[in-house]
Amino acid sequence: MSLAGKHALITGGGTGIGLAIAQALVAEGVHVTITGRRQAVLDDVATDGMTGLAMDVRDEADVTAKIAAAVDKNGPIQICIPNAGIAEGKAVHKTTMEFWRNMMATNLDGAFITIRESLASMRQTDWGRVITIASLAGLRGLQGAACYSASKHGMIGLTRSLSEDYLGTPFTFNAICPGYVDTPIVARNTTSIANRAGVSEDKALSMMINANRHQRLIAPEEVASAVMWLCRPGSESINGQTIEIAGGQV
Repeated sequence: MSLAGKHALITGGGTGIGLAIAQALVAEGVHVTITGRRQAVLDDVATDGMTGLAMDVRDEADVTAKIAAAVDKNGPIQICIPNAGIAEGKAVHKTTMEFWRNMMATNLDGAFITIRESLASMRQTDWGRVITIASLAGLRGLQGAACYSASKHGMIGLTRSLSEDYLGTPFTFNAICPGYVDTPIVARNTTSIANRAGVSEDKALSMMINANRHQRLIAPEEVASAVMWLCRPGSESINGQTIEIAGGQV
């Protein structure tokens, strides 16, 4: 089975992991709709085979309208990659309801709405893949990041439940759970961790690197390779799984 001609939708597709996945899919002949909140960023990175579409995953009406427009333009979505997310730590006693709701609205609500709206067209086809980009924090509690961990646990629960709902169909649902990936998010968190922990930025970066079992940052292309494996023939029985990309045992 060739992926050529299929339509993929990737939220948070303008940078980091999302962009690496988009580039890998385009190389296989997939037309990819990349979304993000800033149209200029999407326009800067979009190549032949990509369509940039400004969309705020926190806004149900916006997601509904924009996914419908993407389907009208490029056909049914057969590869859905909910990737948009916020990765920020904060102690529980310093976590406001505004911080909590924004994290959940982006990481969990956004994934739910994106999948729901993508399934409307995917269910009319004979093949589909939903691959959520979760985190190792979705499998275990991450110190100092209860809100983020809870959102990613929820994303994994959503993915697993959907895999049960669609057993025996040509649609599979899996979650990718990376450790620390070399993306702009890590660059931003370096400063945040340094400020919270009272250490240098070099020390903060070292803390993240050492949290990966092989003691290096993961390349976005490594995550993209796992996504491609789940899309290619031979992956039909991989369903409801969490794929850890951590450089060693979790």
